[in-house]
Amino acid sequence: MKSATLPAVRVDPQLREQVERLLRDNETLSEFVEASVRDSVNRRLAQTEFVARGLASLERALKTGDFVPAETAIQGLKDKLAKAKQTAARRKKG
Repeated sequence: MKSATLPAVRVDPQLREQVERLLRDNETLSEFVEASVRDSVNRRLAQTEFVARGLASLERALKTGDFVPAETAIQGLKDKLAKAKQTAARRKKG
């Protein structure tokens, strides 16, 4: 498969210097940019899929009437947090 290029991007010289300071041993600026673009693409794909799953879940809940009220869900999360804090406090003491 042939490789393709991304368009050149103009950046503030300070940003370029900052990126160059962060490069790992034997890492090129091009490799850093490619990895950054890949990470961004993967993050956006994950966000898009997350939103699609949420919207599909909402649609199912509205059609079936099978859902948990927000207050119940929030209280369940508060209960889990309180339990986790108690467990952490016990571990810290013991």
